[in-house]
Amino acid sequence: MAVEVRRRVPAPHAAARGRGTGEKGRVQAGDALPLPIRHTNLIFSALFAASLAYLMRRWREKIRTSTPLHVVGLTEIFAICGLVASLIYLLSFFGIAFVQSVVSNSDDEEEDFLIASGQAPPPKPKPAPQQCALLQSAGVAPEKMPEEDEEIVAGVVAGKIPSYVLETRLGDCRRAAGIRREALRRITGREIDGLPLDGFDYASILGQCCEMPVGYVQLPVGVAGPLVLDGRRLYVPMATTEGCLIASTNRGCKAIAESGGASSVVYRDGMTRAPVARFPSARRAAELKGFLENPANFDTLSVVFNRSSRFAKLQGVKCAMAGRNLYMRFTCSTGDAMGMNMVSKGVQNVLDYLQDDFPDMDVVSISGNFCSDKKSAAVNWIEGRGKSVVCEAVIREEVVQKVLKTNVQSLVELNVIKNLAGSAVAGALGGFNAHASNIVTAIFIATGQDPAQNVESSQCITMLEAVNDGRDLHISVTMPSIEVGTVGGGTQLASQSACLDLLGVKGANRESPDRMLGCLPRWWLVRSWLGSCPSSLHKLPAIWSRAT
Repeated sequence: MAVEVRRRVPAPHAAARGRGTGEKGRVQAGDALPLPIRHTNLIFSALFAASLAYLMRRWREKIRTSTPLHVVGLTEIFAICGLVASLIYLLSFFGIAFVQSVVSNSDDEEEDFLIASGQAPPPKPKPAPQQCALLQSAGVAPEKMPEEDEEIVAGVVAGKIPSYVLETRLGDCRRAAGIRREALRRITGREIDGLPLDGFDYASILGQCCEMPVGYVQLPVGVAGPLVLDGRRLYVPMATTEGCLIASTNRGCKAIAESGGASSVVYRDGMTRAPVARFPSARRAAELKGFLENPANFDTLSVVFNRSSRFAKLQGVKCAMAGRNLYMRFTCSTGDAMGMNMVSKGVQNVLDYLQDDFPDMDVVSISGNFCSDKKSAAVNWIEGRGKSVVCEAVIREEVVQKVLKTNVQSLVELNVIKNLAGSAVAGALGGFNAHASNIVTAIFIATGQDPAQNVESSQCITMLEAVNDGRDLHISVTMPSIEVGTVGGGTQLASQSACLDLLGVKGANRESPDRMLGCLPRWWLVRSWLGSCPSSLHKLPAIWSRAT
């Protein structure tokens, strides 16, 4: 796609200012203000706070003295005007990019005037690509860094300006990342030229995905497929730097497709959060345990819990005690979201409600590790967390021999000795597979999930049996705690959103929340098929030769 570039004719006063400051006509939004923007922000913020405080005090006095609120004096009129003016300014500050475009458009108008009057603009030279001023080597000082940016960098290096306030203060996330990056280079004396800065939408991660960014990491994404699951043909993205991972997994997809496909079922769906509270005695802790687990109180707890979201639906509460400490494990459905924040808000509602009847309850933490989040735990393996899924397929004998390069009896024997007995000897917890974690993590990263939740999401047990008089292979994988979502977190980033769209589960399903999300862990589960299948190690030399 060709991009047409039009060179603007700089205004004489702008060119003169550029020659004097070294910016060569660069126009900033702050130039439209009589004072530097940081001073203007301070003045209007103080005006807003003072006007609001004065009006609130006056209105409180009128209410106490039964004076009509619409009767105002001269000072109150000034306060109202100041409040409105400062509010308009502060709201407009967040649209400073629009102000910049308005200021810059004056150059376009002048160019259009010159063309209309018959004066041709000067010939446009071919623009040469220039490196960002903040990415030059450590030994060469940036030549074209704006003076205002240079002052901010010096303030960050000296510790006078906190790095985390740059986005808020500047109103430009890309500029804030560049300044932070340059300050980091000066502080550490180390180059990070290999870490790209441009080409990323930093505004999309502000307040959601990453704080204090200085760049982004490039990670290759491959696809494996077609994967035939529940009658659908799918191509699944994987982000990884591990060679042969996608190649070997693609071989599993081929074996499944040539055998007629796989089927799956989501048999449980519920995210958990378990706060811990301390009581004066174990007896008092047991009283609350009895109250929470009493079926007669469930409806009341559900009403309180479900206030947090229209998608959050309380499913149950299970408690455990350790001395006078009570651990309360709440489980709820969360729609299309992974749901950690959703369930945490619901739990907080219940804790506030319980405080009236149990005033001696001391909430130690909103999460007491009985959830259990991002840690390998038996409670997740037994009770489940997130999506609990089983997937199965029957691989025909000829496919086992042709694609997997082995036979049914060898696979069944190896699965028992390695995945089951070997994992038991190691004392594994949910690790009765070959390497399901590899595939789960690759798809988590590609689709914007939380990679740390791979810990419990990759818990998997692989079962292999000979069927049809020992000719064919029945394989199943059971994963009780896959924690995924199609909305929130990293799923809204452009690359990750594109990968979800490739799977057909991008965004929320308005008609039936979590209907499409239920398919997502099933696909990941089948993608873990070869990761759990011992044949990937049984024929490692053959895999390597085909991949290379």
